[in-house]
Amino acid sequence: MNKQPSADVLDAFGCAEDPVRLEGGKGETWRAGDIVLKPVEFAPETRWRAAALAEVAESAEFRIARPLQARDGEWIAGTSVGQNSSGGHPSLGWEASRLVPGRPDTSRPDDAIRAGIAFHQAIAHLPRPDFLDFRTDPWAIGDRVAWAELPPEGTAPARDLLRPLLDARRPVELAAQAVHGDLPGNVLFAPGQPPAVIDWAVYWRPPAWAAAVAVADALCWYGATPGLIDRWAHLPEWQQMLVRALVYRIVTHDISGFWTPDQIAAYQPAVEAVLS
Repeated sequence: MNKQPSADVLDAFGCAEDPVRLEGGKGETWRAGDIVLKPVEFAPETRWRAAALAEVAESAEFRIARPLQARDGEWIAGTSVGQNSSGGHPSLGWEASRLVPGRPDTSRPDDAIRAGIAFHQAIAHLPRPDFLDFRTDPWAIGDRVAWAELPPEGTAPARDLLRPLLDARRPVELAAQAVHGDLPGNVLFAPGQPPAVIDWAVYWRPPAWAAAVAVADALCWYGATPGLIDRWAHLPEWQQMLVRALVYRIVTHDISGFWTPDQIAAYQPAVEAVLS
């Protein structure tokens, strides 16, 4: 996608410099001076998340990318109807935040988990957002399947990976809260500063589940060893959180695309390590 924020959007957020595309962010995130802009994917989530982040207190344990309001006081600017080859389609607009220094480092899962724990403690008071009931993206579906709120369905590779996990899944009784469900690539590190938590993917689950997702990702994609599982085994219902984390990722992957032998091979040892 090559769309960049229009002059009207830049003006709405007070951007004084031309936008430059940033790495990551699906290729859709732009920087204009010290302001970062990205397209809105689901407006109710954007508004709720921005209002919540605007109230998070400063912390010595983590930083956040402070959301910016447009000149009209809204969290979204540039909503319109555009045109493509299939006709008219709504543009959900743009959201903006202050730039935070740092780069992701997926070789530091423990530090990302620690930053996530501190962030979750700071937002533990937030009420459950209504928009979660209406989200139907692959990640939302994968999350519901993981927590037995939807039945497991999918392709043969997914069913083979899921079978031992679903057999091991047991009910748990843990308090849920707003959590970040995609920590590893969304924690930035800068010398002499606390980690920065960005691109908050909002879920309503136990905080230990968010840590388990970070561990599952590190095992599958970022070269972590099974020792990472043991280092966080003090978290409540740890194996059950890991089981749900892997179910969540496998179902989401299955909905989002096709399987390659390498992808299947990445999940298999993680499943075995969690179940052992």
